[in-house]
Amino acid sequence: MEKLTRIAFQKTTSFCYGCYKKAPTGVCSICHSDDLMRLLEGVGVEYGTDWVIEHLIDENLDSIDTDEIFESMIDDCYSETVKVGFMELSTVDVMKSQDPIYWDIAKNEYIDGLVDNEELLTFDNGSTYFWRHDVKNYIELNL
Repeated sequence: MEKLTRIAFQKTTSFCYGCYKKAPTGVCSICHSDDLMRLLEGVGVEYGTDWVIEHLIDENLDSIDTDEIFESMIDDCYSETVKVGFMELSTVDVMKSQDPIYWDIAKNEYIDGLVDNEELLTFDNGSTYFWRHDVKNYIELNL
């Protein structure tokens, strides 16, 4: 987060909302306030850098499809198909259709495990996830 915050500061300018002027020195030249917001050109102005970080990540990285990675893990752990009577069916489809609630619980536990292991990162409390290595590459390219 420290490196992402540095990138956010590099890509934004201090802004005095009271005077509605840029304050690149960190102090407003008109009112002399140092209580400044951050301006991200073409996006907006707000206090702090969390919103800047979230915007930069959303704009520059692809979020992952949690359904897709969970289904891929199931396919890797079990055979891709299961035989039920004379039918050969997708293991994932059978599991999802037989107990969709348990399927969702298992998927959420799997994703939580990836987050706990720091393989996945989220910047919006779990609405979207990004691979840690993608975030790391973004930081290396922008610092």
